[in-house]
Amino acid sequence: MRAKNFRLITDNRGFSLIELMVVVIILGILAMYIGPKLMGRTEQAKETQARVQMEALETALKLYKLDNGVYPSTEQGLMALIEQPETGNVPKKWRKGGYLEKGKVPPDPWGNEFIYVFPGVHDDFDILSYGADGVPGGEDENKDINSWEIES
Repeated sequence: MRAKNFRLITDNRGFSLIELMVVVIILGILAMYIGPKLMGRTEQAKETQARVQMEALETALKLYKLDNGVYPSTEQGLMALIEQPETGNVPKKWRKGGYLEKGKVPPDPWGNEFIYVFPGVHDDFDILSYGADGVPGGEDENKDINSWEIES
């Protein structure tokens, strides 16, 4: 049998300037519509994250109460969820390993500590985040987020 000669045909043609410009224009149009919708969502996402974290803390506090019959005091704080309190009403059935999955109390999305108050003014206990500025009050990203305002 005789081997046939095959010729490899290559096309070295690239994109034309017009094709590249069309792609750039399309990307620009997409950026004009999508960009503004994504801007401002960061603070909304942080607010949502704070609410989710508060719900997780509420669940851990309820488990603490189931084991010990009472919530941690304000002085014991949320640290009672990861370290057995040694002052105040010392729990006798504190769960080894604590009540939070990662073994630490998370900061709020702005890097501040959550405020825990027991007994609470609005519920059995209150959990607060003072928002981006870390001080009570404020609007927009500085708005306080409160556990009693979270809809379950």
